Amino acid sequence: MQELDYAKMGTRIRQVRKAKGWSQERLAKKCGISLNFMGHIERGTRKMSMDTFANLCKELQTDADALLWGVTQPSETAMQGMWGRSDEADDESYSMYIRIMKSVADIMRSKDSFS
Repeated sequence: MQELDYAKMGTRIRQVRKAKGWSQERLAKKCGISLNFMGHIERGTRKMSMDTFANLCKELQTDADALLWGVTQPSETAMQGMWGRSDEADDESYSMYIRIMKSVADIMRSKDSFS
């Protein structure tokens, strides 16, 4: 099992927050935590509860994998839209496409763990 790197996770949280143009204070208020604790989270010096993590994901409108591992995995609905699936005849090729994309994500994730 891959171990969490809280400093990298904090950096990813900071990057998403800044991309939205938000201050630490704004995100902290939205998540119901102190500004001081928000700073610790972004520096990776303190661990947060699952509730706080879920609130961060919700407020930043990002999924857990993006913040935890730096890997984004589009939702099933987004994948279907991208694939352009119009009927059930495409089920087999769509399933193959999903397996290929998951394999690529796994390879990229394992490559990051060797860095």
